[in-house]
Amino acid sequence: MIAINGNTYGLRKTFLAQLETLYAYEIDSDVFIPAELAEILCGFSSAVNREIALYITRSGEVANIIVGESDSVPLTDCRLRRNAKRLSGIRCVHTHPGGSGELSDVDISALKSLRFDAMAAIGIRDGRAQSIGAGFLSGVSQTASDVLLTEPASLKKIPQALWMEQIRESDRLITAGLDGETERTTEWAVLVGTDSMESLDELAHLADTAGAEVVGRVFQKKLSPDNATYIGSGKTAELAKDCQARDADLVIFDDDLTGLQQKNLETELGLRVIDRTTLVLDIFAGRAATREGKLQVELAQLRYRSSRLIGQGVILSRLAGGIGTRGPGESRLEINKRRIRERITALKRDLEQIEGQRQLRRRAREKKEIPAVALVGYTNSGKSTLLNRLTNAGVYTEDKMFATLDAVSRKVTLPGGGAFLLTDTVGFIRKLPHTLIDAFRSTLEEAVLADVLVLVSDGSADDAQQQYDVVISTLDELGATNSQRVIAVNKCDLGVIPLNCYRDAVYISAKDGQNMDGLLSAIQKALSHRQTTDRLFIPFSRYGILNELRTLGKLANEEYTDTGVSVSLTAAPEDWDKIKARYSEALLPPDAVTTAPEEDETQ
Repeated sequence: MIAINGNTYGLRKTFLAQLETLYAYEIDSDVFIPAELAEILCGFSSAVNREIALYITRSGEVANIIVGESDSVPLTDCRLRRNAKRLSGIRCVHTHPGGSGELSDVDISALKSLRFDAMAAIGIRDGRAQSIGAGFLSGVSQTASDVLLTEPASLKKIPQALWMEQIRESDRLITAGLDGETERTTEWAVLVGTDSMESLDELAHLADTAGAEVVGRVFQKKLSPDNATYIGSGKTAELAKDCQARDADLVIFDDDLTGLQQKNLETELGLRVIDRTTLVLDIFAGRAATREGKLQVELAQLRYRSSRLIGQGVILSRLAGGIGTRGPGESRLEINKRRIRERITALKRDLEQIEGQRQLRRRAREKKEIPAVALVGYTNSGKSTLLNRLTNAGVYTEDKMFATLDAVSRKVTLPGGGAFLLTDTVGFIRKLPHTLIDAFRSTLEEAVLADVLVLVSDGSADDAQQQYDVVISTLDELGATNSQRVIAVNKCDLGVIPLNCYRDAVYISAKDGQNMDGLLSAIQKALSHRQTTDRLFIPFSRYGILNELRTLGKLANEEYTDTGVSVSLTAAPEDWDKIKARYSEALLPPDAVTTAPEEDETQ
C-alpha cells in the first residue's frame, strides 16, 4: 500500500499527498538516482526541515518513503531477498538537512545491519542540495574496513553507471564470501552508568567476565532516575543512535531497572536491555559448580525476576472477583507468578536441608575445638589463589571476577603448632545484589562465624581504597563484626599503592608464595586472641543461667549429673569478664563436688 511512513506528525495532508507522487517516479535500471529526483527530494526535506529517505529497488521502483526528524530518520528492514545474509536488493537515499553528503556512523551501521545495496546521503545547505556521498558493502564481515565510501559528488556529476556497477560487485563479493563467513560469537554491549566512572569500569569487567565485548560507554550524572526510561527520553534517543552506530546487540545499565523501565528502553532502543544485577546473576549462574551453589543462584534469579513481571495491572487479574474480573480463570501473569512462588518454596526447602548438614559439620568442628579462618575480600583479589597456595586445594582460579563461587574449606597446620580450618568465600563487589546476599546467606555465614577473618586486598588496584571500604561495609551488613581480622595485601609483586588502611597489614603474593610465613604468623597471633574455651559446672538450682550464657558465647559438650550440668563455654575475653562478674557464685569449677552432702544424724 502506498503511504508515507515514519514521523508524519504535524505535516499537512497536501504535503503528504505531494510526497506520495514520488512513488510513481520511474528510474532507469542503470541510474543510481536521477539528479531531478534528488532535487525534488531535497525540496521536500527543506520544506519541513526533516530527513527523508527513499528505498529504491534494482528495477528502479520507489519501494518506501520514510520521514524522520531534523537529524535522523528511522530506517526499517525491507528486503527483496529471502537470504538475510545477501544484499537486500534495496538502496537507501536520504537527506541531511543542514549537513554534508558524508555518511554518518549511524548510516554506516544501518548499511551493514540492514544489508542495503547502497547507502547514500544528500547534504542540504540553505535549502539547496550540496553534494551526495554513498557507501557500499565490500565483504561479509561486520567491521568498518568492509565498507567502501565514496567521495561526495555534486548531483549533476553523480557517477551513475559506476555506482550501479559497484552494487553488482558488492553483491558478487557478498555471495562469494557467504561460505567462509564466521558468525559473531560474542555480544557487543554498550554500557550506561549514572553513578561514577569507577563503577562503570567495574561494569566493563563484569561484562567481560560474562563473555560480552564492550564497544561503547555512556555516562550521565543523574541525581534521580527517570520513571519511564531511567535516563530520560532525550538521552534515550541519543543512546539509540549510538547503539546503532556501534552495531550493538545489548545495552547494560549499571543500576537496577524496574520492569517498566526495562520494557520502555527495549522498545525505544530496539535492543535487549539488562541491568547490573541481571549481569551478576548471569555470571553466578555460569560459575556455580556445586548443587548448593546452583540452587542459591536459581533462588536469587527467581526472586529478582518475580518482582519484575509486568502485566496490565489489576485489570489483568481474574482471581479477585467482582465486576470486571470475571473471566476464564488465572491470567498468564498470575500463572507465571504462581509457578515462580512454587519453585522458590522448593528451592528454600532444599537449601534448608543442605544448611542442616552444614550445621552438623560445624558442631562437629566446634566439638573438636578447631578454629575457623575465612578468606574474605573483593572479587578477583586472589582469595582462591591464596587458598591453593596454603592448602594445595586445587581450586579453579582465573583473572576474572567471580572465578569461584562455592565455599571450599581445607585444614592448615601452623608452623608453631596447632591447626585451623581455612575457608574461601564468595567475593564482594560494589552494589552486591541483595537477592544474592539473601540466597548466599548460609555460605556467607562462614565469614560471620569465623574466629579470624583474613581480608585479602588487591594492593595493585587503582581503586584499592574503595574496594577495601566495600568489603568492610559488606561485612558490617552481614554482622561479621566480632571476629579478629588480619589484613593481607596481595599482589605485592605488581607494586602496592600505599593506603592508611594497610598500616597493620601483611604484604604477600599468593601467586609466587611471597611472605606466606608472615601471614601464618599473623593468623596464629590473631587466633591467640580469639575466644577462649573453658569448662564450667552449673547446679540445677541456677539452671536458667544456661540461656543467658548462650547469648554471650558458644555452649558445647553438655554433660548432665545428679546435681547439675557440666559444659564447655567458648567466649571472647570481654564476655568472660561479664560472666565472672555476674555468675561467679553460681558457676562452680568442673572439679567441684557434684554430690549432695550427707545429713547430720544428730539433728
